[in-house]
Amino acid sequence: MESGSAKHMPEIAAFTMEIGLESEIPTYSGGLGVLAGDTAKEAADMGLPFAVVTLAHRQGYFRQAIGSDGRQTESPAPWEPERKLEAVEPTVEVTLEGRTIQVRAWRYTIRGVHNHEVPVLFLDTDVPGNRDDDRAITNHLYGGDERLRLRQEAILGIGGVRMLRALGKDKLGTFHMNEGHAALLAVELLGELGAPGDMKAEEVEKSVEAVKKLCVFTTHTPVAAGHDRFTIGMMRSVLGEEVGDLLETLGCVENGKVNMTHLALRFARFTNGVALRHGGVSREMFPGHRIHAITNGVHANTWVGEAQAELFDRHLSGWRKNPFLLRHAVAIPTDELRAAHAESRDALFREVHRRTGRELSPDRLTMVFARRAAPYKRAALVVSRPDRLREVVRRGGPLQIIYAGKAHPRDEPGKELIRQVVRTGHDLGEDLSLVYLEDYDMRLGGLLTAGSDLWLNMPRKPLEASGTSGMKAAMNGIPSLSILDGWWIEGHVEGVTGWAVDESWRSPVDDEHEFDSMVRKLEDTVLPLFHGDPEGWAHVMRSCIALNGAHFQCRRMLQEYVDHAFLV
Repeated sequence: MESGSAKHMPEIAAFTMEIGLESEIPTYSGGLGVLAGDTAKEAADMGLPFAVVTLAHRQGYFRQAIGSDGRQTESPAPWEPERKLEAVEPTVEVTLEGRTIQVRAWRYTIRGVHNHEVPVLFLDTDVPGNRDDDRAITNHLYGGDERLRLRQEAILGIGGVRMLRALGKDKLGTFHMNEGHAALLAVELLGELGAPGDMKAEEVEKSVEAVKKLCVFTTHTPVAAGHDRFTIGMMRSVLGEEVGDLLETLGCVENGKVNMTHLALRFARFTNGVALRHGGVSREMFPGHRIHAITNGVHANTWVGEAQAELFDRHLSGWRKNPFLLRHAVAIPTDELRAAHAESRDALFREVHRRTGRELSPDRLTMVFARRAAPYKRAALVVSRPDRLREVVRRGGPLQIIYAGKAHPRDEPGKELIRQVVRTGHDLGEDLSLVYLEDYDMRLGGLLTAGSDLWLNMPRKPLEASGTSGMKAAMNGIPSLSILDGWWIEGHVEGVTGWAVDESWRSPVDDEHEFDSMVRKLEDTVLPLFHGDPEGWAHVMRSCIALNGAHFQCRRMLQEYVDHAFLV
């Protein structure tokens, strides 16, 4: 889709608390934000009438430093929208805690492969005339207490709708809520239809149905921390008594709290999870709701490494405009694929040396574990038995492991995982080494997904909703070794696109058993293939691109949203 049907589509506005567009704009913490950025870029490539609303987060997420003992410390990651973005003329007002707060916006314009433009609006309360604490509402991504979070969600949902209206977007066909963070947009849309307090019960329900026709909701995680709950008392205090009464009338209050995911579900005409398995998990979490599945994808033009992109330009003409052409990667000569990967690997190794002074070897298999340092992702499990890992490399061949990932500043278990990994890495032996790279961002992520040899993922089932980093790796010809969860249930073909840890996605979670499965796969299959059969390894690399790279990309994902959610 580029022009034909896109020209006649009602415009879509996607709302997201975070977005990853480039490393220099640090308004993302992980996969949710980067997915939002990839989606916007693909919408521009496809020529869709699309806009994004997010917050400015002037202090970013945070900069991470890791000491020699593995201790993480954080500092602000400030950026200035004035230097990167275009000021938007109108300001809008949002009333919180009885005060009127001025909200302005900054525009980032994405230009697609056919020069179609998609605007990203960064809402900002750092406006002269606002109180100091109100000016700080949009400062930090995922910082502060519950009250600040609720105020941020109000600026996003309520302020976002008002900003779009102020910019003349009066006929939007779809408001896409990403996580419950954006659910208050539905309350604002309901308010546009009249004051609920002045309506009879049947009129309120009719208005709810009218709002539902406009709203789509995507839930991105089964992890409890991703589903905000606020007391009804706090909702009344921050948003006003009328909103509190409305939430009670609509039955959105349970045990004295409002679950923002339930609120989004209440107002959505279409709801989906982000992988087939995650759709099923979400239906179990939220019985009584019809929840579909649209498996995530990644933006090819963003995540294919420079050397691999030049290779694709030679052999897959047109892939930048049509990423489905990656399926023809099976015809790429393996020697050229290995050479392109070697260039990307060298770029990664140079970055590792620049950051740490460590020299990595191209003769070792480079296995990467790069993701948020959340406990369910089990970073420390990989190195939980160093003696067994040493035995693996003695039998299978040398191995070097690169880690990267941030723990949320208040996530002490996540920080402890980083400490465990770093401490273990100090003394692993001659043929087994480990390096932890601090301050993981989009730029480093691109180097890792293009330059590694093997992408490792060990989440606790069924908590990996999707997992897009493995898709980025596959697009560059990097196979995965992963627990069967999230996207990997769909992308795994044993020995063809990578290897599974454990036998089935249905098997119970067992840390010891899953560690044993991982090291056996390394020892018996992965390391011998890498060290003993370079041509066989290159065939796996080609299959990753042709099968998974061609399928798990944003063009396919966004077309599914158009077909099943946006044009419904």
